[in-house]
Amino acid sequence: MADDIEEMGPIDYVVLEWPDGQPTGEAAPLIIDAHAKGIIRILDVAFLAKDETGAVASVELGTLNGDGAGLSDFEGASSGLIGQDELDDAAEVLEPGTFAAILVWENRWAAPIASALRRSGGQLVAAGHIPVQAILAQLDALEALASEGS
Repeated sequence: MADDIEEMGPIDYVVLEWPDGQPTGEAAPLIIDAHAKGIIRILDVAFLAKDETGAVASVELGTLNGDGAGLSDFEGASSGLIGQDELDDAAEVLEPGTFAAILVWENRWAAPIASALRRSGGQLVAAGHIPVQAILAQLDALEALASEGS
């Protein structure tokens, strides 16, 4: 097992939120495709719903409408990495009236880089993500400043 871990890429988690209760099914096939192509490896997945009062509940795939908008492909993806603490943290960021998927995945595309880094004695000491919404907001702010200066 230790050898397998040495060859792993970076591990990320994401909390994906949909308003109005359930996803439409557009994203799940793309995530499954990235997994099938070896870009990512899904290690764990969990689902939550937050009602309008703020009450949060875990959601089983079988309780979703239809096939759960493509989410049924995630059935059985569980490594135990998502525990109650992680579910509680995810629930805090959800808006009332939403459905969420929490995924933990390995970035397989980066595994060779990560392995080489570890073999050379290096390590990843920080990482981050910039949401597209934040970039768009910044660009809008810069545009507003530029138009004020004209």
